[in-house]
Amino acid sequence: MTGDSILRGIALRLLAVALLATMGALVKLAETRGAGLIESMFFRQLWALPVVILWLWQTDGVCTIRTQRFRAHAGRTAAGLVGMTATFGVLHLLPLAEATTFQFTAPLFATLLGALWLREPTGIHRWSAVAAGFVGVLIIVQPGGHAIPLAGAAVGLASGFMIAVISVLLRQIGRTESAGTTVFWFSALSVPPLGLLWLTDLRAHPAEIWAILIAIGLIGGAGQIALTAALRHAPVSVVVPMDYSALLWATLLGWLIFGQFPSPGTWIGAPILIGCGIYIAVREHRRRLDSAPAVAQSSG
Repeated sequence: MTGDSILRGIALRLLAVALLATMGALVKLAETRGAGLIESMFFRQLWALPVVILWLWQTDGVCTIRTQRFRAHAGRTAAGLVGMTATFGVLHLLPLAEATTFQFTAPLFATLLGALWLREPTGIHRWSAVAAGFVGVLIIVQPGGHAIPLAGAAVGLASGFMIAVISVLLRQIGRTESAGTTVFWFSALSVPPLGLLWLTDLRAHPAEIWAILIAIGLIGGAGQIALTAALRHAPVSVVVPMDYSALLWATLLGWLIFGQFPSPGTWIGAPILIGCGIYIAVREHRRRLDSAPAVAQSSG
């Protein structure tokens, strides 16, 4: 990858983070104006579909949605819906910055899942980062205090856990399926069940709320595409640290839209959590670099 390509990948990842942070703010805004959780999820997936199809048409071609692994996509969709429920749910329960911060636990859970589920070798350095990261979570939550409601913290941790589960599933599906195929099937398969649930709880809204719900889908779809496209230009280890810029957007949007500031515990715990996530990403990158010569030698 050239230097220009890597810079393009970083720029796309930063754009994706900004778009998805904006989507999160809109989800919270819709909730404060009377929209339900299922409504936000349904419109997120429904209006992302035309964006994804247009992207496929302009890049790999719509024919790439053909798949021989329908069951794998169905499983990914089921996990994705559980994860989206937690991710959108924590936005209903917590201020924007705190809700976003809990998503940063995903690298910690990914390390745990890699060691326990995939049997990946995990050394003392990454285990120490996981332990320190959860200390950061405790500082944010302050058990026994009143900084973060325990229900909100539980849903936030569930969100981080499901993001890690989905990352493992995507790694497995990605061995045979393109990113565009996976993105399309997640949206297409999740719309029918979400639509049925939405029909059981129809609500009347003013035009501005419908506009917000549609914007959630369009912006979310564009953010998902930018997230995927970034990996075409730069390696995961380079672009993933850009995800932590989400906290800056969440803090800014939370202040501008809702008049909310992060709690003192979040100012202390979030940097610890972010630092541990970046450290895990760096260690993973180095591990892969160290294993690459051995793989090349054995294949030669």
